[in-house]
Amino acid sequence: MIFRAGTLEFIFPRAALIMGIVNVTPDSFSDGGKYLRTNLAVAHALELAKQGAKILDIGGESTRPGAKPVDEKEEMRRVLPVVKKLITEFKTTKARPAISIDTMKPSVARTALEAGADIVNDVAANRQDDEMWKIVSEFRAGYIVMHAPSGLHAGKNRTTNIVHEVGDFFLNRLKKLKAAGVAPEQVIFDPGIGFGKNLEQNLQLIACLRDFARLRRPLLLGVSRKSFIEKLFGTNVNERLPASLACAILGIESGAQIIRAHDVAETVQAVQMAEAVLKKRK
Repeated sequence: MIFRAGTLEFIFPRAALIMGIVNVTPDSFSDGGKYLRTNLAVAHALELAKQGAKILDIGGESTRPGAKPVDEKEEMRRVLPVVKKLITEFKTTKARPAISIDTMKPSVARTALEAGADIVNDVAANRQDDEMWKIVSEFRAGYIVMHAPSGLHAGKNRTTNIVHEVGDFFLNRLKKLKAAGVAPEQVIFDPGIGFGKNLEQNLQLIACLRDFARLRRPLLLGVSRKSFIEKLFGTNVNERLPASLACAILGIESGAQIIRAHDVAETVQAVQMAEAVLKKRK
């Protein structure tokens, strides 16, 4: 199985990829404001790469419940200097990390891809218009399809079979993407843990990740520090690392190829240990 993002190519099976989160925002649920300044965001991204992140996910708009929308101009002001600086920093790096732009706005995606980004991480992949997809096709960029309801957190999904619903959504997106010129090799699937789903549905999706293997596309699992952990244990955002690592390990065992994480060094170690043990299974 091959994933292509611009000039980059990843061939699976291989060691799992860790995607490091770089929030260039004042209001993200975990580290909002900590890396709002360009120099701090770039330094953080470089540190995550040093710790083992193979993808750096740069976002300028919080998607937490209740977050205020950000206009295009402001989002570009936040993320574009970071993307440009990272591309410069990695220019002479032999095996540089992929740069992902975490955005719902086609104009922001285009600007970031023009600056050298490789992947569009689209939490609004349930969109009906194809402008974003045509941009992805034009740049031959990677594209992360995340499952979420319209409005991201609008209501809780009442389906009796969330795994079936997400699988159908992925198949539907593949058809629409192909019609817009995006090849399957450019696509990653993300079940959207925490987006419009209740605790039971989040747990079901993590437990049943292997059901999506039939789609023959890499799977991304993003659980890091999310609020469904609090619903189980009552832990605040800074006390959720153990549960986040447990989910990452279970995800790897179930066939996830990419883990999105705030705590990259810890996640890399946990995932590598899981992979080392799994290799010994008969």
